[in-house]
Amino acid sequence: MDGPGGDRPELALHQLHAFAVLAEELHFGRAAERLGIAQPPLSQQIRRLERKVGHPLFDRGPGGVALTPAGHGLLPAARRALGEIAGGLDAARRAGRGEAGRIRIGFAASLALTVLPRILGAYHARYPGVEMEVREMTTAPQVAALCDGSLDVGLMREPPETDGLVAEPLLSEGFVAVLPAGHPLAARRAVPVAALADEPFVLLPRAAAPTVHDRIAGLCRAAGFEPRAGQRAVEWQTVCALVGAGLGVSLAPASVRRIRSAGVAYRRISPGGARTTVAACHREEDAANPLVAGFLRTARDQTSAPDGPARPLRQKPDITSV
Repeated sequence: MDGPGGDRPELALHQLHAFAVLAEELHFGRAAERLGIAQPPLSQQIRRLERKVGHPLFDRGPGGVALTPAGHGLLPAARRALGEIAGGLDAARRAGRGEAGRIRIGFAASLALTVLPRILGAYHARYPGVEMEVREMTTAPQVAALCDGSLDVGLMREPPETDGLVAEPLLSEGFVAVLPAGHPLAARRAVPVAALADEPFVLLPRAAAPTVHDRIAGLCRAAGFEPRAGQRAVEWQTVCALVGAGLGVSLAPASVRRIRSAGVAYRRISPGGARTTVAACHREEDAANPLVAGFLRTARDQTSAPDGPARPLRQKPDITSV
């Protein structure tokens, strides 16, 4: 039932549209043509709206159609309401396509030296309407933030087994030995891992990056020894600085060679088949989130990763086979 107490917003919107078009045309025939309806239904919509308002909105005289004072009073509000609805629909469509909103991204510090600038730059160019909040975090804090919902995507190396999270591998790289520049082994082009058995190591704390720590330990065990931790550091830049200060040696992903630390030499290791994987991680339930999906597509494009299914983080990597 129409009337002051029975307003239905969906009817009012339909009627407001008809009213605004008729107010522009001031001719029922032309307004009906613009609306794609016949003239009698247009007249019915206007009469229903007039009953809701309680006053005529148009004078229908022999000289033509003209707005009444009530019509003049309603027209600005009708245009604002229609404009807001149109803007809201556009915003909803953009959000549904992943072109608007806010995405929170965590990243491992070492990735700032390699793929991170390329991924973020491409994503910003592709989705300029999306606000990015980027946080530098080690692996364990990224995993915790993904689990508690304060992070949407994490870019990390060797993400650990975690229920509810999914990892999409983006790239892999080998390992290098990180040596003081004056170390005797720095004279070699390739360093046998076994030759580091008696050296103190500068290692990442296992609590900060458990899987990376275990992969490095696995490389040493495969060479017949347990790495002896002389110093620990949570970032690769610090690891390299401590090595440069002569406090030990390390094994690290090959991308750390971009860190120009004084007094540090980077050398290939033998055997050289070990690889470490960088992955983009997110919550399982966010697989259909358009912001996350758009970021993953961009990251995949920028790293030439294969377009395949992501893997749940439920299978622990085989440390001895790296």
